[in-house]
Amino acid sequence: MEKQITIYHGSNQIVKTPTLGLGRKNNDFGLGFYCTEYIDLAKEWAVSSLKNGFVNQYTLDTEYLNILNLNTSDYTILNWIAVLVEHRLFSIKTPVARRAKQYLIDNFGINVNSYDLITGYRADDSYFDYAEAFFNNTITVEQLARAMQLGKLGEQIVIKSQFAFSKIKFVDYEVAEKEKYYILRKTRDDDANKMYLNILEEESDGLYIQDIIRGGILNDNPRIPRNIP
Repeated sequence: MEKQITIYHGSNQIVKTPTLGLGRKNNDFGLGFYCTEYIDLAKEWAVSSLKNGFVNQYTLDTEYLNILNLNTSDYTILNWIAVLVEHRLFSIKTPVARRAKQYLIDNFGINVNSYDLITGYRADDSYFDYAEAFFNNTITVEQLARAMQLGKLGEQIVIKSQFAFSKIKFVDYEVAEKEKYYILRKTRDDDANKMYLNILEEESDGLYIQDIIRGGILNDNPRIPRNIP
């Protein structure tokens, strides 16, 4: 990562002074300020079907920040899932899902609050559904890894510490037009869903979460896909 980067935050308001502790604690990586390096993606996240949004532009000095990048080969897709299940509200439908949550947190979890900055993929819309399907023993880890490639899943940068917040500088904002960016967001989601249904039609002898628990499979197992391509 470059020392000085430009990031964007999609919102329904102009945010000139990002503040630690605001927002929803049930976001992907817990409390934090969620951004991306891609302006069009931020515009998609900013709009709803009913109203325009705003994309706020900032510079961020990353020098001296303690950064967790979940997209490197140091981590597997299950590290990402473990972080999600610890913070997001998943539907626990079965005893397997209850055991899965604890197993993933115990064996693949990462203390994201010990980092200043996190880079990882965003479990938005359909992508959260895919993660939940794996969690409830409906799809294999290999199918999950393939599903996460669908629809050009967006990468987000999450600012987690007061030190990191001190490194943000507001630059400007733009209006994100709902007529354009809501359609783009919905099209991305619909296309991903269609491709996901095709994946479900294929036979799979891969690892389900119940197999992972029963086998005591850990992060170094070669059958677990490393990060998200």
